[in-house]
Amino acid sequence: MTNVLEVDAVDVAYGKVQALTGVSLTVGEGEVVSLLGNNGAGKSTTVSTISGLVRPQQGTVTAFGRDITRATPWSIVEQGLIHVPEGRRIFSRLTVHENLLLGGYTIKDNSLIESRVREVYDLLPRLADRRAQQGGTLSGGEQQMLAIGRAMIAGPRLIMLDEPTMGLAPLVVAQVMETIAAINSAGASVLLIEQNARAALKVAHRGYVLDSGRVTLTGTAAELARDPQVVEAYLGK
Repeated sequence: MTNVLEVDAVDVAYGKVQALTGVSLTVGEGEVVSLLGNNGAGKSTTVSTISGLVRPQQGTVTAFGRDITRATPWSIVEQGLIHVPEGRRIFSRLTVHENLLLGGYTIKDNSLIESRVREVYDLLPRLADRRAQQGGTLSGGEQQMLAIGRAMIAGPRLIMLDEPTMGLAPLVVAQVMETIAAINSAGASVLLIEQNARAALKVAHRGYVLDSGRVTLTGTAAELARDPQVVEAYLGK
């Protein structure tokens, strides 16, 4: 399997605070890989480093065979690596449709943007029903779907989702995970950053556990779901 993403021995510090130490992980073409861990484990720092928002002190990040360790965030987006940040970060005063259009800000072909918007509406029909509604008036689950839909407009080859189920009801969590599985089935690789290990491992092929800025466990989703440490810390008995 060809790797679309390789993170190799990455260290990140915020001043004197060491956030990541020697973090390494890969995402293969067509894979869903989950990055699990508690608050403060370094999950968001990892994905922010991959997307160029944070610079590592050491280590390298390679995407689609290119070294992107020092690349700008917008050039990383142009290569097809799209980051859906924690907290949704939609534009609350813009309509659903306007939010989606902004997902194509690096694309010069308007017809391509329009085609992808139609595809998002087909995938997420609730957004189509609310296309003229301001983003800030949507429910939490609908806002998360909008954030994912906006990312899809950019044409992701690899989509990174940071805590997409945070604060959502169980039924909505299931809907978000179904959407992630559908995106993967359509051809995009996925790096899923999640505290909800039970939900994440149901859709993931493989996973990593991050603790205090270090990778402490890795394996297939089935292996992690059986691992006593994962069961005790994240799944419950």
